[in-house]
Amino acid sequence: MIPNKIGMNAGVVWRILDNCRSLDYATLKQRSNLSNRDLNAAIGWLARENKIEIEYDENLHTELYHHPHYNQYF
Repeated sequence: MIPNKIGMNAGVVWRILDNCRSLDYATLKQRSNLSNRDLNAAIGWLARENKIEIEYDENLHTELYHHPHYNQYF
């Protein structure tokens, strides 16, 4: 997977979360239309840059949040 593709996919995820602020993984996957591999790479990219927050509950439910203090767009 090339970095440009990961960055572009990260932009897709960022824009979706910017409009919704919070989504679970399944909904984000559906809205982004990315494969698991591409979505996970994009999430990793955004998490590494502290642009999103990831929360898990006791049932391993994942919730992704647009980081409220980071407003730089792709």
